[in-house]
Amino acid sequence: MITFITGNKHKVIEAENIFKDYDINLEHIDLGYCEPQGTLEEVAISGAKYASRKLNKPVIVEDAGLFIKALKGFPGTYSSYVQETLGNQGILKLLDGVNDRYAEFRSVIGYCAPNSEPKIFLGKVIGEIAVEEKGDLGFAFDPIFYVPAEGKTFGELTTEEKNQFSHRKNSLEKFIKWYSIQ
Repeated sequence: MITFITGNKHKVIEAENIFKDYDINLEHIDLGYCEPQGTLEEVAISGAKYASRKLNKPVIVEDAGLFIKALKGFPGTYSSYVQETLGNQGILKLLDGVNDRYAEFRSVIGYCAPNSEPKIFLGKVIGEIAVEEKGDLGFAFDPIFYVPAEGKTFGELTTEEKNQFSHRKNSLEKFIKWYSIQ
């Protein structure tokens, strides 16, 4: 049993679909924790350490962000805030007339057990920012994150399709492989 600390129901659905392939049960707790201003790794470490000590059990937390090359990595660690304030249309407006639309979704899983130091697992997926929103599946930036190899945005992919290669799949898989040999 793994305890996943998040308030994001979309992340829970994606994680449950990934964990079921490994026959590992996932428990979800919306604990809430203070996120330091820093990198995805720093947020994941801080959250995992806090939650494991508060609950006195092993936990995972996940922090993710969209990093756009032409915007020097923005919104990055501020992705959640930017999604709430600017939204997808704001990002598209920032990239109006920009040819280099390279972007990465990054996910960092932080794992911590009580009385131990956290471990982190980074996953990413490469794509580009579309010129318009496409699809109504997924959440947040999914309708503008275009994956050339799929010929679709994340917003056009079902959870099952997205979970074949997403940043969250990559970070969770790294964690699961490590966890399985502990």
